[in-house]
Amino acid sequence: MGRAARTFTTLAVAILATALVLPTQAALADVPPTYNDDTPLAGDQPARGDEEMPPAPPGLEGYYTQQLIWTDCEKGVQCAQLTVPLDYAKPEADQIKIAVLRLPSTGEGEKIGSLLTNPGGPGRSGVEFVFGSAPLFQHLRRNFDVIGFDPRGVNVSTHIDCLTDKERDAEIAADITPETKAEIRFLENTAQRFVQACRTRSPKLIGHIGTMNAARDMDILRNALGDPKMSYLGFSYGTYLGTVYAHLFPTRIRALVLDGAMDPTKSQTEQNTGQGNGFIEAYASFLKDCFKRKDCPFKGRGTDADLLKAAKRTNAMFLKADKTPFSTTVDDRKVTMNVALWGWRSALYSKFTWPQLRVALTQAFRGDGTGLIQFSDIYFQRAADGTYTNADPAFRAINCLDNPRPKRNKFDECSLWPAKVTPVPRSMRAKSAPPILVVGTTRDPATPYREAVALAKHLTSGVLLTNDDDGHTAYGNSFCSSDIIDKYLITLETPKKGFVCKQEAQV
Repeated sequence: MGRAARTFTTLAVAILATALVLPTQAALADVPPTYNDDTPLAGDQPARGDEEMPPAPPGLEGYYTQQLIWTDCEKGVQCAQLTVPLDYAKPEADQIKIAVLRLPSTGEGEKIGSLLTNPGGPGRSGVEFVFGSAPLFQHLRRNFDVIGFDPRGVNVSTHIDCLTDKERDAEIAADITPETKAEIRFLENTAQRFVQACRTRSPKLIGHIGTMNAARDMDILRNALGDPKMSYLGFSYGTYLGTVYAHLFPTRIRALVLDGAMDPTKSQTEQNTGQGNGFIEAYASFLKDCFKRKDCPFKGRGTDADLLKAAKRTNAMFLKADKTPFSTTVDDRKVTMNVALWGWRSALYSKFTWPQLRVALTQAFRGDGTGLIQFSDIYFQRAADGTYTNADPAFRAINCLDNPRPKRNKFDECSLWPAKVTPVPRSMRAKSAPPILVVGTTRDPATPYREAVALAKHLTSGVLLTNDDDGHTAYGNSFCSSDIIDKYLITLETPKKGFVCKQEAQV
């Protein structure tokens, strides 16, 4: 396995790092409802139970006393908007809107309060996630209103806007091994072009959509929902957001689940390297399963030699796409090596997409990039009409604001970011917080298991749940893990130290 891993290192490190949740069993459904813009800053929300609501931070009293105005949307969900300050250092100045969606409690159990969620990214829509994933929360809705929200800068909240759709197509398809002067020039100008576009189209937001501000928004939302303490279920980057919230407001936590955990002590470079290795391991696991399938494009019995041969053949396919991009039956776009790599990566997020990956690879070996470009489009949230959500620009902007500014480099957009950067602290132990459940999947490509282990140790009250399985995150993909998470959120009971949920099924 060591030799096969080294073969894939060149592929993995070439792919930009991200942490997101791609829907599996809880696939996103229709487009979520639109939002009006009439949320007032008025009225008090009653506290749930006998607990008193914690006081508002000085200067933010007006935000903490606002009352959410819920309107019926469709399919039983309700919508509202939350008002928060653009700049927490100047709360009396500009304001922005946070879109909020509620799946009301079914009332089958004792009402606990609201459960906030975040699906990852940064940049993924919490509104779309909850709207399209109602069956995932069926059990929890007995006791909670399930809340999805779009963090600042994202989707239907006040959001950042940068490149046009055509510019996004060109950037994703760019030759990452340029040979001509035009290709070199395009790649050299990528960072500057993106930064300038964000500065031009979203001048106010570019300095104020970092995770620290998003966590402060969450506390205003908690208060507006009438909850003295926070119950939260975060996935992937959502674990980072949850950790930041725990760092800022440790005594305002009731229950916190961090599924697909990120280790905040790691630098961006360390995150990228770890994630690259995670995708290498995920592909090896896919290949072991593939050899057992009749439609597997690789031949062999799954020995180390077979794995190495399959790895080399996959590498050769990517290099072929670099020289002569593949055609597709989707549209007139071509599948360059970069598009193929993103599609390959996208398919490895879930073991439930392994059958489709086998088909996509079989096609690619024939010079047909249809399956790979479809996976790439899912990753970048490109619709059939060629339009994109703003998930990718939000991801890039938030990362630039969360991490120390790199040494100035024309290839690094974060080194060129045109706003003050206030990095998130590396050490966030969340002292005084109640037990926090940290969940790690052993062969998670995007947030490697070792990061969950590290976070559980780093947090003063971290409790680790190990999910021995393939794919990104555990909730909704493992019955065992889902049951334990539900029980913790409802009863606050944590699993025994060292507990492992065993792999349940292959596909």
